[in-house]
Amino acid sequence: MTSSPPFALFLLFLSAVPLVAGAQAPPSATSEPRAVEVDVQATDAGTVISSDDASRLGLDSDGGGVSLQPPTLVADSPAAWPQGLEGAAAEVRLELLVDEQGAVTEVKVLEAAGREPLTEAAVRAAPGLRFSPATLGGQPVSVRLPFVYRFEPPAQVALAQAWLRGEVRARGTRRPLADAALFVDGSAEPSALVDARGRFELELPAGAHRVEVRAPGHRPATFDETLVASQSIEVVYRLHPGAVNPYETVVRDDRPRTEVTRITLHEQELREVPGTQGDPFRVVMLMPGVASVASGLGYPVVRGGQPAATGYFLDGVRVPMLYHLLLGPAVIHPDFIDTIDFYPGAPPVQYGRLLGGAVEGRLSRPREDRLHVTAYTDLINAGGFIEVPFEKTGTSVTVAGRYSYTGLLIPLAYAIFNDEEDNPLHASFWDYQLRVEQQVGEGSLRLFALGSSDDVGESSGNYEGGLGGTLVSRFHRVDLRGTHPLAGGEGELGLTVGLDQVGLVGERTLEVRPGEGLEPVRVGEYGLDQLSFSARAGWTRRLSDAVEVRLGGDVEHRRVATVIDGSARPPGWRPTDDAHPLKQPSSLATLSGAFASVTWRPSERWVVVPGVRVDSYHLVPGISHVAVEPRLSLRHQLTESLVLKGGAGLFHQPPTILLHLPAVDAAGLRYGLQEGAQLDVGAEWKAAEGLELSADAFYNPLARTVEFDVKQVLENRQRRGLLREDPVASGYAYGLDLMARHPLGRNWFGWVTYSFIQSKRHKRFARYADDTSVLEMAEGELAFAFEQAHVFNAALSYKFGNNWTLGTVLHFNTGRPESGEISSVTQREARSSDNYNVWVREDADRVERLAPFFRVDFRASKSWAFEDFTLDAYLDVLNLSLQQEVFAYEYTRRAGKLKREAMGLPVIVPLLGMKGSY
Repeated sequence: MTSSPPFALFLLFLSAVPLVAGAQAPPSATSEPRAVEVDVQATDAGTVISSDDASRLGLDSDGGGVSLQPPTLVADSPAAWPQGLEGAAAEVRLELLVDEQGAVTEVKVLEAAGREPLTEAAVRAAPGLRFSPATLGGQPVSVRLPFVYRFEPPAQVALAQAWLRGEVRARGTRRPLADAALFVDGSAEPSALVDARGRFELELPAGAHRVEVRAPGHRPATFDETLVASQSIEVVYRLHPGAVNPYETVVRDDRPRTEVTRITLHEQELREVPGTQGDPFRVVMLMPGVASVASGLGYPVVRGGQPAATGYFLDGVRVPMLYHLLLGPAVIHPDFIDTIDFYPGAPPVQYGRLLGGAVEGRLSRPREDRLHVTAYTDLINAGGFIEVPFEKTGTSVTVAGRYSYTGLLIPLAYAIFNDEEDNPLHASFWDYQLRVEQQVGEGSLRLFALGSSDDVGESSGNYEGGLGGTLVSRFHRVDLRGTHPLAGGEGELGLTVGLDQVGLVGERTLEVRPGEGLEPVRVGEYGLDQLSFSARAGWTRRLSDAVEVRLGGDVEHRRVATVIDGSARPPGWRPTDDAHPLKQPSSLATLSGAFASVTWRPSERWVVVPGVRVDSYHLVPGISHVAVEPRLSLRHQLTESLVLKGGAGLFHQPPTILLHLPAVDAAGLRYGLQEGAQLDVGAEWKAAEGLELSADAFYNPLARTVEFDVKQVLENRQRRGLLREDPVASGYAYGLDLMARHPLGRNWFGWVTYSFIQSKRHKRFARYADDTSVLEMAEGELAFAFEQAHVFNAALSYKFGNNWTLGTVLHFNTGRPESGEISSVTQREARSSDNYNVWVREDADRVERLAPFFRVDFRASKSWAFEDFTLDAYLDVLNLSLQQEVFAYEYTRRAGKLKREAMGLPVIVPLLGMKGSY
């Protein structure tokens, strides 16, 4: 089909037949506007309407008529030759009414073709034509004009035509390139563009053709194709990416900032930070406001609190333990984590029963396009990730897990460095994750299960009377979550079942009988088993552009059994061999809470978020606590680049120990709740493109703390719950957090953070005489065991054009107090009554600090893109600088001289591995 240019036909029509143009007559006070048709005349001066018609329309013609500017075609609408129709060429003449916007609003057949299908094809195609509007005296008007469709039968050219169909994908990832363009035989303009699925179709003359394919961020590629007349071929063109997994700025639909302080990390910011072993949660250790217990431990000390004061969540499900063997990788596969939100202070109301910050990992969305497989192996473990979509049913199934071969490596290393045949050490771990997600109408249903197991210990040895033991830690979670539109908003309901187990299994070596050697015998087990059932619900609705409400609640029931058997019972312990968390628990607790918050935007520059949370804690028999927690956050957009912010709130938590242990927080409710407030003010400044600065000053008064150390818990269990001292204290923390950040983009990312933190506790303590006797009891503000006054971090990662990536991390922190809670106790020199030099415990308000620590981490990786998969090799080293971190001091007396020696070792974790992704 070909169509005639309307302007040429328009002039030819004027010379033979009067043309009618429609214009709007000026409305009167008593009538509606009506269409008036007037004659158009062709003159030497152009196309005009007569003076009389101009006067009738209210136009000033000066006696010479008014000039009409005809429309011109700007977008064709071809009419295809009907399939199966035979015959000769034909024409269909139409009359079109083109309105003031250039659209065809009416089609009239002036002269039909001899075959009805051709006429119908022309009438169907004509409304798709688009013109530049006609103007009369400078004003747009509607006009009628003739238009001709000329049809040529395709049979004569079909034998010489062929079709090229296919898709364009990224090499390695198989991702459809929706922004690709094809250029055939050196054409300057694109011969075809691909659709959203990366597919294209080209009709070309039969014969040889050269096809060049281009897409942003990928290397252009040229392909030679030979087409056979009347046939089509299917192809897949793969373009090599300019960089494998590039550090590119991606515009995301991130949730609007309403919290006082929230740091959100994405993609490579989570997986390619040196020293983190590729685990997303470990990156939190390099954030502002975070100190550490020791290098390699991924549990943050947030703003001077205990590590257990910070909660870890996966899409609302709290995870009891994050890392294998404390130093090992995280218990969830990195590919499951899409984003991490870190709240160092004043977290929103949905995070309850916490005295400190919150870390939430958000699960990645299931990919629905194709099968995805990831596998990796390194010096410690191997793991895999498989995601399978079922398009017909709207179902996605994801399975992941890992298994360590430390159980094989430790004996090998021990045999290399020791002469003994038997290896006394053993350690191993494994984990799994399963997700099944199903679309249900307008909502979704998701089943998510995860579990982890660790065991580490020492055998009883190959000698009589040898003692050994194994520490075992396991947990399992099964969560069912549904979301669906509800009452004009979004509703969510979740149910979770969990099992936590921590135990110590002891053994000793006995001689069974002469001549048959030694045999290890299990002597007892001491463990805690916790079974939990929980439910949560939430509802969010935007009432207007200025107001959004959020309501929710949760309840958790915990059943704890203390299992102890064999000959390892403490003196006076009652037999509890039949203890079971479901049938015969030793501790029952129910924790429930409800919250509500309103996000109010009174103007474009203000965001006000008031909220309240109410929690109930109940421990059988008869111990109950209720906590009301009002919270408020404010954000003010002072300028386009500067935001001022502030927030405050009350927070409560059951008693805590260094790290989470089953039953400790539930059973500890007999000592009451911890209570504190968090006050935070700060600013966020986008100083330039790719540079974000933030500053936060905080003050956290602690009205009541119950913070156990490991020694206290063990002694408490041996005394069957009777503490020697009242564990309740009070205190405060204050400090300053600074951060300068360059998010992903321009082939690099990085940040610099500095934190000044002071954390104090008001306690009673003893003053000691030179003979170690207690002189008196005193009270005062003591530095908290986890206080690190100054913490500095700098992280940088750069991806080069040859797909090499290099990164480094610099870390510095000042030492913690040597108070004896998680380290040694400072000793001072004294003279004994018999005139010997001796060490005497220093008073608690005069203890010294451990030595400062500095380390350098390093990561290097290389990526390759093959046809359908990518391969990465990497080397990640924690503490490449080989610096020794001091954990304590040893105070000795040798040959009458007192000596203080640092106790520590260089914690170095090198990780060499490979990862393949399909």
